[in-house]
Amino acid sequence: VQLQASGGGLVQAGGSLRLSCVVSGFRSNFYHIGWLRQAPGKEREKVSCISSSGGSTYTYYGDSEKGRFSISRDNAKNTVYLQIGSLKPEDTAVYYCAADRTNCGNRWLAYRGYWGQGTQVTVSS
Repeated sequence: VQLQASGGGLVQAGGSLRLSCVVSGFRSNFYHIGWLRQAPGKEREKVSCISSSGGSTYTYYGDSEKGRFSISRDNAKNTVYLQIGSLKPEDTAVYYCAADRTNCGNRWLAYRGYWGQGTQVTVSS
């Protein structure tokens, strides 16, 4: 089972990025897949999750932030994307993708799941 995140890099504040997560070794369309991030000195936090069918999404931030994050998936390509707009320096973090059979929401990844290596996003002011 593998989840490979990519697409990170150094961007200026106000810019945008699209992160990709390619999954292999399991039937990705059976899993709810999403993104988390960990900023320096902070705990890992959930960002967004998309259902196995792609029919619903869940964002773990307040309304003021939800518009900046957009998650999507292409099951034919076994890939999940995270589009981040209007990047801020506080978005600087390592971004991870993860998969779980538990539905997106508060219990997603609460018990178990599959994780991938992260991709670094650095936003300069």
